[in-house]
Amino acid sequence: MRGFYIGRFQPYHDGHHHMVAEIADEVDELVLGIGSAGDSHSPRNPFTAGERVMMVTKAVAEVDLTTYVVPIEDLDRNSVWVSHVRSMCPRFDVAYSNNPLVIRLFHEADVEVRQSPMFNRDVLEGTELRTRMIEGGPWREHVPDPVVDVIEEIDGVERMRAVADTDANGH
Repeated sequence: MRGFYIGRFQPYHDGHHHMVAEIADEVDELVLGIGSAGDSHSPRNPFTAGERVMMVTKAVAEVDLTTYVVPIEDLDRNSVWVSHVRSMCPRFDVAYSNNPLVIRLFHEADVEVRQSPMFNRDVLEGTELRTRMIEGGPWREHVPDPVVDVIEEIDGVERMRAVADTDANGH
């Protein structure tokens, strides 16, 4: 059985990693969709799709599961979003999400959706981790080591500070 799990992964963190480990107990293969693939260099979406593909691919290499990492660009047309996802991905049998809109869209398309409890959600949330990076707070211990390596390789913290500063000044 093949599963599908989508996230923006801005960045891929231990909460995502915990979810992938749980999913690995239920499926033989997993498609990881990189959501909002066309967005980057903004406070909400600082990393490019390619950078997120690197983060996810390197982080899930340690999980005993065949994975496919697929960038998924936004359509801004929710009624056809599941068809768009299906057109971009290998066939999958079940979707995993805790996002109410994503759950609704898959249900309307007759795709089984499974949810899981959020893991350490107070810290393991993209907005919190991005804020910590910008402000110099602790973040490295909340993402897999390969993700730290990618963020450092691309000077991601400095990029986030630059785009946050630009955004704060209205430019």
